[in-house]
Amino acid sequence: MSTKIKKVVLAYSGGLDTSVIVRWLIETYKCEVICFAADVGQKEELDGLKEKAINTGASKIYIEDLREEFARDFVFPALRANAIYEGTYLLGTSLARPLIAKKQIEIAQKEGADAVSHGATGKGNDQVRFELTYYALNPGIKIIAVWKDDNWHFDSRESMFNYAAKHKIPLPLTKDKPYSSDRNLLHISHEGAILEDPWAEPPEDIFILTKSPEAAPDKPTYVEIDFKKGNPVAIDGKKMSPAKLMDRMNILAGANGIGRVDMVENRFVGMKSRGVYETPGGTVLWAAHRALESITMDREVMLMRDSLTPKYAQLAYNGFWYAPEMQTLQTYIDATQETVTGTVRMKLYKGNSIVVGRKSPYSLYSEAHATFEKDQVYNQKDAKGFIKLNALRLIISKMLKK
Repeated sequence: MSTKIKKVVLAYSGGLDTSVIVRWLIETYKCEVICFAADVGQKEELDGLKEKAINTGASKIYIEDLREEFARDFVFPALRANAIYEGTYLLGTSLARPLIAKKQIEIAQKEGADAVSHGATGKGNDQVRFELTYYALNPGIKIIAVWKDDNWHFDSRESMFNYAAKHKIPLPLTKDKPYSSDRNLLHISHEGAILEDPWAEPPEDIFILTKSPEAAPDKPTYVEIDFKKGNPVAIDGKKMSPAKLMDRMNILAGANGIGRVDMVENRFVGMKSRGVYETPGGTVLWAAHRALESITMDREVMLMRDSLTPKYAQLAYNGFWYAPEMQTLQTYIDATQETVTGTVRMKLYKGNSIVVGRKSPYSLYSEAHATFEKDQVYNQKDAKGFIKLNALRLIISKMLKK
């Protein structure tokens, strides 16, 4: 073995891959393994994690509560950008990975570790998100990406299940239900097994955060969301921290069957992948934020910002959260949010998130100008010259063709 590793910090979830990796790192590199689990809103998935990591062979485990930081510094900036990847995906996993990797680097420095490790496969996006963050924050750190390691002998989940059974490693998955899930405050994703067939409808029993629209209440739920400079700050007049607000929105929206997404997306590595997502609270917040922008943002500012949103979403999805172009984009986007303050009223009903009201002290909407009734502020004859000037190039083009 060419690389000598003394101590490694592993991004640990307690799932199949990282449970096996703890034991494999110890056997392969003869090194000390410190586990790090980030609490970004997994709820009960964190139960018993400390005992499990130690019993599997880790010398220590850090479990850090990052929920507020995740919501404030990662989800809300993406919300201010209206970032949606390929028109559908609200970037739940994409936004969590750079935070987890950042904290992992901090722990490696604190512990004097010479390496970090993760369980992301060589086929997916997470490997890129983890490793780009590692390089951006500590270019000299050694990286053990196990699925790309010459010593890694597993070639399937079946082989990993067998290894776990041999070493008596408890797992949250079974061979009969081997779905891979990733949960945080913004969403939960589901991949694998029957979901790899893009024609197969997701079974109802995989859903955790959302009721099916058919089972949602027959009576709509109305909710008012207050924003300040593009960030949600209160629900129904009650101020909340970012994490608590997202928790509350998840409960309200999930109960009404909102936020289910079934998509085939383009991974950064070049292949297409089917994912099933539940993003209840985020779906409502994104819609409400856009509605408030409709009355508070200048038309040309909005047009320019919207032209940059797909790039923002792509950078976040591909793992470039700490790239200089991302920092520049965020600075511009945040400048557009200075007047995005006000309240949006949403109607939640059987899978639908419907905007039914919006108001702001910075509203650019003028009923006096927009009315279809008689007004004293707009001379409709002014539009005659406006249209002629805009038609000039069309007229000349037609004349040339004749």
